Amino acid sequence: MNKGTTLRIHNITAKAALKFGSEAWVLKKGEEQRLEAAQLIFLRHLLGITILDKEKNQCIRQQTGAQNIVKEIKQYQKKWLQHVQRIDTNRQPKQALQYKYKPKGQRKIGRTRKRWRDQLHLEDQGTRNTPNPSGT
Repeated sequence: MNKGTTLRIHNITAKAALKFGSEAWVLKKGEEQRLEAAQLIFLRHLLGITILDKEKNQCIRQQTGAQNIVKEIKQYQKKWLQHVQRIDTNRQPKQALQYKYKPKGQRKIGRTRKRWRDQLHLEDQGTRNTPNPSGT
């Protein structure tokens, strides 16, 4: 198999497997690093490059033309948010996005868990096109 065919297989299978269900993920730094590592392991294997060759990740991405998987997932999440904002209010994804949980009693000790809509809001905080996760 030549490099072009194996790159197509990567785009069809490996990328799809890495991105499956990612529209609702809340990515932490460790998870981002694991996703990038998994993608680069596949790309290194595709090119026949071992870690001992000391080839930089940036060079491997240039040779294959592959984009960073974490950036692709974040773009996909933004598209999903735009899609959910367009659908009817009686559909479940829109209701789940607008749902506000009000806990009873005391909170658990420690930092509160980061929610999906908070993650999108923080990423776009510096831009003019800040998505409104509440849909209002």
